[in-house]
Amino acid sequence: MAFTPTDGTTPSPAGDNAGWNPRLVLSLAAIVLLLELLAVSYIMISTALPAIATHYQTTQGAWLLTAFLLVGAMCAPLIGKLADMYGKRKMLLACVAISLVGSLVSALATSYAMMIAGRCLAGLMVPTLFLSYSLIRDVFPAKTVPLAVSIATSGMGLIAIPAPFLTGWLLDDFGFRAIFWFFVVCLVVLGGLIQLTTPESNVRLRSSIDFVGAVLLGAGIAGILIALSFGPSWGWANGGTLAFLIGGIALVIAWLVSARMVTEPLIDLDVLGKRPVLLTTIGSGVVYGSSGLFTILLPMMVMTPAILGLGYGFGVDAEGFALYQVPVGGAVVLGGLLVGTLVGRGTRPRTTLVIGLLLNSVAFASIAQANDTTVVVMIVCAIFGFGMGMGYASIPNLLIEAVPPQLQASSASMVGVAQSVFPAVLPVVAFTIMNNSHIAVLPAEVQAQMQGAVFYAESGFQIAFWIGAIVALVGAGVAFLLPRNIEQVAVPTTSTRTDAGGDELVTAG
Repeated sequence: MAFTPTDGTTPSPAGDNAGWNPRLVLSLAAIVLLLELLAVSYIMISTALPAIATHYQTTQGAWLLTAFLLVGAMCAPLIGKLADMYGKRKMLLACVAISLVGSLVSALATSYAMMIAGRCLAGLMVPTLFLSYSLIRDVFPAKTVPLAVSIATSGMGLIAIPAPFLTGWLLDDFGFRAIFWFFVVCLVVLGGLIQLTTPESNVRLRSSIDFVGAVLLGAGIAGILIALSFGPSWGWANGGTLAFLIGGIALVIAWLVSARMVTEPLIDLDVLGKRPVLLTTIGSGVVYGSSGLFTILLPMMVMTPAILGLGYGFGVDAEGFALYQVPVGGAVVLGGLLVGTLVGRGTRPRTTLVIGLLLNSVAFASIAQANDTTVVVMIVCAIFGFGMGMGYASIPNLLIEAVPPQLQASSASMVGVAQSVFPAVLPVVAFTIMNNSHIAVLPAEVQAQMQGAVFYAESGFQIAFWIGAIVALVGAGVAFLLPRNIEQVAVPTTSTRTDAGGDELVTAG
């Protein structure tokens, strides 16, 4: 699509027909590495969690991950709106800077409360995902955008593939604080590279901030995620769980009501309700939700000692498990590259999203039935990784088709919320079923040797993987319902578009 002022968009700085150049490559590399750092942070913190919990003598280790995810999801809609109004690079660098401070706080933490405070600040890394591909859409030459956003969201494997080995080395040789110092150094370098190599978007949305909507939506998302995260340990009938869940739902409903009443809401529900945007949001949630479920189940399964005779498990340690992550990471990269190449040549991202989710469904179903040999599990990991990479890369390309540049970040922020909520919900559903009727019964002497650790019967893992297969299949159906030819939604009539200097270019509507 040609970016011209008359159609409500803006020309890319290098021109539509321009190709790659050294500065563009460096810019993309910096963005890719930033997003790979976001992806591997989950793995690194999860691996370091036992050491951190032991050091601070806490049983609340789950907050290390929950606080990060919670703040990212809460802030995403407001950050998306600010990015559309004041500049996507500006907000991207602000998120990087706050995340850097948070990582520094965690590295120096003298108490667990200080550690969690740092993780809350570091949660501003979460919005960098949608800010990055929204910025690429605005400032990269048009013909490079499909491949660039596909590489950005699926990565190049420069950090993701060696991350498990890097994590083991940092933890074993330098302790858990080395993980946070690693984040600090990376964020300083990558923030500087983005500042030097990536221009600011000149697309602006002249609007006002819906602070009431921001509070209602952010608090509602927080309540729901806290309930889902801690419901399994607190108990679903626990007063605290119910209070957070019901309160969160009530606040989201209140936000929906307020969004219909204010002139310029945080998220325009008319835009969100458009079929391409709504189905892309749901499909995105399924992609990230199924990926989160597979990522949680895989290490539990392969690290279970084979001598227990449960029908699964290879008894590998953390370093041994890294070998199973290599085919996943490598295949994610290849899947993303394929989508970028195909979309750049005219293939619709709707098609690649359907294929990616079907591959995920096949992988889930396969490992549910065949998980007793290393070769089979690694092949399944590669299939799943390839589907995951195709899904990751398809989502931003779909959003670019459906939403104009001046609404890109705010619309993408709701996609980002779905990418946080679905991974929180799906594992809870799977483990609720597993915990209710599929815990393995081991001899007392074996249970004593395992220090009371909980192991699941093979049927439990089969059911959990089948849940993933069904959800991915439903997601493929949702993607199939996307229009074959997506018509870009119009900018709301209450907003105007300006360039970076504040001059009005087009009155939308």
